[in-house]
Amino acid sequence: MDNALGDPSFTYSEVGATKGPLPDGYRRFRLRRRIGHGRALFVHAGAEILAYRMQKGTGIFREASTPTAEPGTRLTVRLGFGPLAITAPCRVVYVLDESDRCGFAYGTLPGHPEIGEELFAVEYDPADDTVYGLVTAFSRNAAWYARIGGPVVRLIQRFIAGKYIDALPTEAQT
Repeated sequence: MDNALGDPSFTYSEVGATKGPLPDGYRRFRLRRRIGHGRALFVHAGAEILAYRMQKGTGIFREASTPTAEPGTRLTVRLGFGPLAITAPCRVVYVLDESDRCGFAYGTLPGHPEIGEELFAVEYDPADDTVYGLVTAFSRNAAWYARIGGPVVRLIQRFIAGKYIDALPTEAQT
């Protein structure tokens, strides 16, 4: 599979920017919520994220070219309802595999109604053994129907981000 960072098919130039300060010119979003405690939960939740549990748990996952996220993986999500739903193509930009952070980010490809990148991760705080689910994103509208949706689209994004974190295992499930 080719290197995601060098792929010219991304619809934005700031590929990988969810690793640091989010770029100007986009709506920026970050949701970080406690899901429990313990290294075992962190490891379990990290594996679940890499297996697309956040997307599957919200019902938007359609398919991926690999069983777990890796740089270059192509995946599609289905946004909307019934006949109004669209298939949105993405590609994994990078995978986090750090001692206290695990997850992946994907970026939008042509045909996606948005332009930007989204990070799905779990973080472990060794100071107090707390585990957090994290969604960080920057985006702007690409399709005319996303532009018309304006504030409603942003509300839906925030709602879905909460559902992503809800889809993660909690300490009661480990």
